[in-house]
Amino acid sequence: MQWFSSSPQLLAGIALVAIGLASNAVQAQQPAPMQSAGAVQYRCGGIGLDESTAMRSAMPSYPLALLFAAADGEYLADVSVRLSGASTAAFTASGPVCLLQLPHGKYTVTATTKDGREKSQTVDVGASSKSLDFRF
Repeated sequence: MQWFSSSPQLLAGIALVAIGLASNAVQAQQPAPMQSAGAVQYRCGGIGLDESTAMRSAMPSYPLALLFAAADGEYLADVSVRLSGASTAAFTASGPVCLLQLPHGKYTVTATTKDGREKSQTVDVGASSKSLDFRF
């Protein structure tokens, strides 16, 4: 272990590499940016393991989470989403997981895939977090 104490430049270089790797890991786990559609704020993402893990761990902090997947389990992106009810909104989900901040109330969520398959679900958003799973 003598080489560590005799080479401060090497030790400093190792420390900088470690800091850089840790910084990249933290940045990779940040959820997608927040966007707005009327009174609804949302973030969609979940492409790649790090982003998917970050989005799923953030789910309990949001009143409503949406998940889009094919019947075989393959995740879907570019899904058109319409909310009607207590507030209305429309947006395109850029990833398979969407986290929504929206006023409490009853909503119908309609999701449409790029090839035109459509599914609707109704949810009552309140104090506890809810999740809707759309399988096409």
